[in-house]
Amino acid sequence: MNREEKKTVLAAVCGAALFLLVQSLHITLAGTFERNTLSALYLIANWCTSAFGFSIFAQGWLLFSNQLSRGRLYSSALFLGVCVFDLLHTFGFVGVPFIKSVISEDRSLWLLSFSRLASSIGILLIFGKEDAPMLVSGKNSVLRKSILLVALSLVIFSVGCYFLPEVVSPIKADSARKLLNFLVLLIYLLAIAVIVYPKRAEKSSSLLIIIRSLVFLALGQAFYMNVGYDRNIDLLFGAVSSGVAYYLLLTGVYRLTIEEPFYEKQEIEAQINYLAYHDELTGLQNRRRLLLNVEEVIESHRTSAIRGFSALAVLNINHFKNINDSLGHCAGDHLLQLVAQRIKEAGRHGEELFSMGGDEFAFLMTDRVDLESCLLRSRELLQLFEKPIDLDSGEYHISLSLGICVYPGDGETAEQIIQNADAAVHNAKEHGVDIRRYVPLMQMKAKERLKLENDLRRALERDEFFLVYQPQVQLSSKELVGMEALLRWEHPKRGLVSPAEFIPIAEESGLIVPIGEWVLTTACRQNKEWQVAGYRPICVSVNLSMRQFLQPNLAGKIGEFLKRIGLDPCYVDLEITESMTLDKEKAFEQLKRLKELGVYISIDDFGTGYSSLHYLKNMPIDRLKIDRSFVAEVMEDSNNAAIVSTITSMAHHLKLKVTAEGVENEDQLQFLSQQRCHEAQGYFFSKPIKAQEFENIFLKPTIFGLPS
Repeated sequence: MNREEKKTVLAAVCGAALFLLVQSLHITLAGTFERNTLSALYLIANWCTSAFGFSIFAQGWLLFSNQLSRGRLYSSALFLGVCVFDLLHTFGFVGVPFIKSVISEDRSLWLLSFSRLASSIGILLIFGKEDAPMLVSGKNSVLRKSILLVALSLVIFSVGCYFLPEVVSPIKADSARKLLNFLVLLIYLLAIAVIVYPKRAEKSSSLLIIIRSLVFLALGQAFYMNVGYDRNIDLLFGAVSSGVAYYLLLTGVYRLTIEEPFYEKQEIEAQINYLAYHDELTGLQNRRRLLLNVEEVIESHRTSAIRGFSALAVLNINHFKNINDSLGHCAGDHLLQLVAQRIKEAGRHGEELFSMGGDEFAFLMTDRVDLESCLLRSRELLQLFEKPIDLDSGEYHISLSLGICVYPGDGETAEQIIQNADAAVHNAKEHGVDIRRYVPLMQMKAKERLKLENDLRRALERDEFFLVYQPQVQLSSKELVGMEALLRWEHPKRGLVSPAEFIPIAEESGLIVPIGEWVLTTACRQNKEWQVAGYRPICVSVNLSMRQFLQPNLAGKIGEFLKRIGLDPCYVDLEITESMTLDKEKAFEQLKRLKELGVYISIDDFGTGYSSLHYLKNMPIDRLKIDRSFVAEVMEDSNNAAIVSTITSMAHHLKLKVTAEGVENEDQLQFLSQQRCHEAQGYFFSKPIKAQEFENIFLKPTIFGLPS
């Protein structure tokens, strides 16, 4: 129970206690005051009550606003009429000259009853439902109707006072008034219930104040019910209770219709402002705020408020796409939050962390003594991730690339500094290094990269791609058993573009999916053509990208295509990387669907990724391909030799085939044969060559000798 709720309950308890106390001490209290004293006190109490009532009217009527609250405007109109009745009652009851001749004491009590009846019904109708805005144009109309209704009520009251005494006896009239007062009490209690009950939701503090005012109005009405010619003390306490109620109502209406909407508007504006300058996922300030802060830093340097150097470091999570695709977007979002938290907690004075969107963060460092301190701090940021990140599915080692731009020196405007730092981090990722400081050449490369991406989008349409094939040889028989299809791009102006240059761009842009489908269909068609030509059937290996592998309909698409061209699935070998098996459940389901087609599955570049031996034994795969980095130095590096030996031994125990990539000399071949490696490919046998050349050299002879 909050503070306002406690006040409301306390008001109800105190009101009930006061009523019982006054009733029990009625004779004592009545003997304490003379009638004239009671009249004076009653006049003062009613003047205060009327003042609060007219304040409610003035507050709703005179406060200028382009849009009015219906509750405030109607409350204003209601209490204009109520206060007129209250004043006439007061003047008549205390015997003000010229008034007492028209309004007797008995008639004044009727005026009081009608005043309370109007206030109870009005409050029930106004606050019993949700508030709504009203246009200023309707304001005068409400005032005119209110004045007209008050005048009509006075006319009806005057006519009744003139004719009814001749028809109704004083005893019946007194009973009728008491019954009317009891009805008013019930309406007040009903209004409290109507306001409190809906949805049983937590009430605002202003609405609780209005409920407290109704409690005191009900208390005052309980006193009025006992009013008679010998019960003037009840009338005084009723007036005091009404005064408290009017004051609370004045406060509650003001807070409900003016203060709360104002603060609510401020909160909404603050929320909008927060969302405009913060990243929703990590809670960090975003690129828009970064731009403003960098502008402030530049201005501070120009006015000498900041001396030395400032630097902006942009950090990018390496291979985040693989993690995001494999473990799911929820895990990827959690990873971003953990990375942001780790960097933020390591922050120092003069440092701020921002979100650049996606998997990029910006780290602003100000007031540095020299360039070396900027670079040293950048290295410390990268060292934060030597410890693994703990996700729900386990611990993962991640690394970040960092690009740094220093002011003054690496840019003149905030936009340039941010853009140059971003170019530096992409250059670091491209060259596989941890940190790069911006140099103008990077901007040129960034533009070239953008141009290359645009050209890549047209390459499929313009038929600029082609495939080359590298043979795979069985070491025991020296026989050709397969070939790997590799993609090449002949650019019309740049000539042959290296796969290492355009494949990462294709993966980042999503173009790898249509390109990968083209590679698969072209390689399978070529293999079928060679079979139709009468050559001995062999298997063609095709690399799948992460995006391709994650397609839910991949197996269906491949199956339909192979059926259409008539190629037996056993002559297709799909190569995946270890990173594609990070999400074990998804990978297992996809591999299971592919194996049901009858194709072979190989894990390419084995030993460089994240494979778990526990899951490896259950994966529906056929072959491991040892990465060329281990084979290249197998004769010089004992560690590499041990790794190759371990992989081949493990493959034999798991009943998997093992193929070595990158074989370039006889010594390597002999070592692999000794380790019982099943197959090999590399420049020792042949570089990747076009289809016609591959046909002439490897398909027409059934067995070929190895070069000496």
